[in-house]
Amino acid sequence: MKTVILDVASRQQVADDFVHAWESGRAQKTARISFETPELLWKVLTARRWELLKALCGAGPISIREAARRVGRDVKTVHGDVTALLHAGVLDRSASGGIEFPYQAVKVEFLLQAA
Repeated sequence: MKTVILDVASRQQVADDFVHAWESGRAQKTARISFETPELLWKVLTARRWELLKALCGAGPISIREAARRVGRDVKTVHGDVTALLHAGVLDRSASGGIEFPYQAVKVEFLLQAA
């Protein structure tokens, strides 16, 4: 199963991970999409966008109209959510012009600590 991990990491942590992978020649085993703060993660991944991601998990490339049909929403609002998710790097554009969430599962990781 192809899984993506959504996590909270600073730009420096992401850069350090990249340098480590580059120098070692070994990529991470699991894909990651990182957000700089928990607030940014929740701002990008609203409840409606989570619903959209669930509908797109493992579906392959589909049109925005088909995505809207699958979640029972109008095309215009789904288009807005798709645009935000594309901009955040969560969704991909397929060669055919459709949208794709190329994962079958999502894992969210972040640590909440006392101040």
